[in-house]
Amino acid sequence: MYNTGSCRVDQATLTTILSSCSGPDFVYLNRMIHGLALLYGYEGDITVGNALITSYLKCGCFSSGRQVFDEMTEKNVVTWTAMISGLAQNEFYEESLRLFVKMCDGLVEPNHLTYLSSLLACSGLQALREGCQVHGLLWKLGIESDLRIESALMDMYSKCGSMDDALRVFESAQVLDEVSMTVILAGFAQNGFEEEAVQVFVKMVRAGNEVDPNTVSAVLGVFGVGTSLALGRQIHCLIIKKRFDSNLFVSNGLINMYSKCGTLEQTVKVFDEMALRNSISYNSMIAAFARHGNSSRAFQLYEEMKVEGLEPTDVTFLSLLHACSHVGLVGKGIEFVELMEREFGLTPRMEHYACVVDMLGRAGLLNEAKTFIESLPSNPGILVWQALLGACSFCGDSEMGKYAADKLFLLAPDSPAPYILLANIYSGRGRWKERARTIRRMKDMGVTKETGISWVEVENKVHSFVVYDQMHSQGEVIYGVLLELFRHMRDEGYVPDKKFILSYSNQDESE
Repeated sequence: MYNTGSCRVDQATLTTILSSCSGPDFVYLNRMIHGLALLYGYEGDITVGNALITSYLKCGCFSSGRQVFDEMTEKNVVTWTAMISGLAQNEFYEESLRLFVKMCDGLVEPNHLTYLSSLLACSGLQALREGCQVHGLLWKLGIESDLRIESALMDMYSKCGSMDDALRVFESAQVLDEVSMTVILAGFAQNGFEEEAVQVFVKMVRAGNEVDPNTVSAVLGVFGVGTSLALGRQIHCLIIKKRFDSNLFVSNGLINMYSKCGTLEQTVKVFDEMALRNSISYNSMIAAFARHGNSSRAFQLYEEMKVEGLEPTDVTFLSLLHACSHVGLVGKGIEFVELMEREFGLTPRMEHYACVVDMLGRAGLLNEAKTFIESLPSNPGILVWQALLGACSFCGDSEMGKYAADKLFLLAPDSPAPYILLANIYSGRGRWKERARTIRRMKDMGVTKETGISWVEVENKVHSFVVYDQMHSQGEVIYGVLLELFRHMRDEGYVPDKKFILSYSNQDESE
């Protein structure tokens, strides 16, 4: 059209072409259209300016988009929203929120999309105070009940760790859709409220709410060691009934669910029945075999993954290192670390370094583990020192354990882990005075140990127990059976290991 010269380029032509310029491949074309706008004198047209801002931000040219915005003499709600939204979507959260505040101080009123973008910026910054202020504005305007606004509010509160507020928005919603359910389930999962997430999902299904593959994937992601396998199987039945089993994300979720619930056979079955697999599918299966101590099968899947043309990710190597650690393949583990950098250009994270330290420690190579830590390109994090301290506990090395614990005391002064692990090491060596000093120090620092919980599933119900638990309805029967079993064990020659007993008064009581 342009080359024929028969038609004049106008604002509609330019805005239509600019709406197609999305992605880094269109950077130069975007600049050419901008040049045409200047050539034909449309640089002051508000619709062309808005289209230029949007297209520049979609192409990743943030400075050019901001320049167009700053040079516009007239701005409407679309102009402001395009800039605020583009910045938030490209993770320039602070600048996006700053611009939103400036807009609110001006004459142009924000619209739904502007508020959605501001909530996205608050989520990215985990800015709870500012998010509450935006919520207040929405409530004042009477638009907090909009479906998209409600989902954005739930996401913001979840990302800020305020699940009570997120749940309050969820429960006050007059209409719930699949997006709302997915957001609240993901929020519970991210904040460690797995049981609540499952309860919400069950409640919604029983109420007749429609679920989609994204919702099912979200709830499968919360399953862990304390979640009911029977419930997981029911969700699997729901997936088959709704024909979601062909969805890649749902199948990957099923692999993780069965693996974490300890059913490796069903995990393998789901994987084998998948018509299409991606790197997440293979990573999940490699992690499952590593978790269950089958290192040879994990290595085999790694090779199959490469044959399928799927490049390993840093998560792949994390699972492979776990597999090496569990079976003592130190040389193989070091080889994987070198391979991920040399062949795949992946930079190891602290999680990878912690795995190497754990692997060396389990093999009894504590000095080598310490040397490895000292050679790291950056300061070791909490995970690395925890791995070394755990290895010292495994090997019973009190001197190295104190060294690792002192590092952890500095990095995580409120964590009970270094105190407990160091106390256990001293107990195992019979150094009761040092153990007592460690426990006293923990109490003086005001650090408390979280109560450990054990789970067992009986007849589709999960029962949880803590130390000295007296709350279970069948407690007397359970303790009676345990006492009888303990007598049989002692008759067979079992001697209690006091290494992990943190408190006891005398020999008879400990036994």
